Amino acid sequence: MTPEDGVLACTAAGGLVLTVEAERYGIAPGDVVGLIFSGRPAPVVRTREGKVTIEGYAVLHPAGRAVVIRTGEGAWVIPLVAFSRVARGEAASAPLFAGVRV
Repeated sequence: MTPEDGVLACTAAGGLVLTVEAERYGIAPGDVVGLIFSGRPAPVVRTREGKVTIEGYAVLHPAGRAVVIRTGEGAWVIPLVAFSRVARGEAASAPLFAGVRV
């Protein structure tokens, strides 16, 4: 992995945590389900000093085989299979790949 890449991990509550360049973002459990099963965009949030702000979004790639995550810091992609495995708790984490232009 290069320094621009990140990691997607699951939480005990069923949500997801994205760690990119020492920043931590989250996707709520209900939003993860909506993204995987309905294709609804999921807000990507960050908590700082007790305040939660929407910093970006996660969407299915038009081909339906990957999830694209965009924030003000950049864009990352993860295969849908890996995203789903982490979301279901079958894998503890999966790499995010940076530099996506979609």
